[in-house]
Amino acid sequence: MILTTYTLGEIHEQLGGELIGDPQLLISSILPLESAGPDSISFLSNPKYRKQLQTCKAACVIVGESARELAVARGAAIITKDPYLYYAKLSQIWKKKQTFGQAAAGVHVQAYVHPTAIVHPTASIGPFSVVEEGATIGAYTVLKSRVTVSYGCHIGDHCILHPGVVIGADGFGFALNRDPNSLEWVKIEQLGAVRIGNNVEIGANTCVDRGALGDTVIADGVKLDNLIQIGHNAQIGKNSAMAACVGIAGSAKIGAYCTIAGASNVAGHLEVADHVHVSAVSTVIKSIPVPGQYTGFFPIDTHINWEKNAVALKKLSHLQEQVKLLEQRINEVSQS
Repeated sequence: MILTTYTLGEIHEQLGGELIGDPQLLISSILPLESAGPDSISFLSNPKYRKQLQTCKAACVIVGESARELAVARGAAIITKDPYLYYAKLSQIWKKKQTFGQAAAGVHVQAYVHPTAIVHPTASIGPFSVVEEGATIGAYTVLKSRVTVSYGCHIGDHCILHPGVVIGADGFGFALNRDPNSLEWVKIEQLGAVRIGNNVEIGANTCVDRGALGDTVIADGVKLDNLIQIGHNAQIGKNSAMAACVGIAGSAKIGAYCTIAGASNVAGHLEVADHVHVSAVSTVIKSIPVPGQYTGFFPIDTHINWEKNAVALKKLSHLQEQVKLLEQRINEVSQS
């Protein structure tokens, strides 16, 4: 919990919405509905938590139009079209008031920047981070601790790279020498780099490999969670987002405005259209040319078809027994 203080009037002035209640009411924390107290502000974005709104002790709640009556009945409220988006913007202004956790412009004394690298004066390079030869770091970009940006790679403006991120390690490229006298893997040198656009955020310990020939490309606005692997020459389209433990194999092309949920995988050399949403723990083994939600492993399909197949799968053992009984009866009839 991050403590600071705003009045409801200050929040309303900066973020808008319809304020119902005393604008001088002091708010010192943002908390969930179930734990918010009389000096807190909270929000309701998921209808399944409406019951918690009734018993919430927050000084003010942020809600949509559909929850207006319930929210006003319990006290102060801010009515807005998208409560979750409002909360996101509120968290940003809250952060700006903190005296800790802010990234100062410049290179930390315990970081290393190669003399040929270009780091914008407004960028922040955290402790034990490394920016290698010929790399470029854009304006207002933040590299937190232990980030590595390998040689020749480019990071755009207003990006955030969390601890342990590695940009531009060699891609996984090997050719098998099939000569029986010297059977071995022969390394393919990775001659490309990584190009990352603006407003990209990359979570802790995520790796983006450099291209084998051309570059691996992460477009503007992409959001990557922790522990994600982006293979060499992959392309991730504008404003796409991926949750933790996703794996994107080499040369895969992910469209714009896609979401890939946790622990899902996309095989190499596939193309995924714009506005595709892949459910958690799914494996994409063929290209997806049509926008929509896709789920599953056996193999991936539209979400509706996957649900039907999942229901049928649960009945397989029963159907198997029925088939056996039918076969037995057919044999009995044929022998009589």
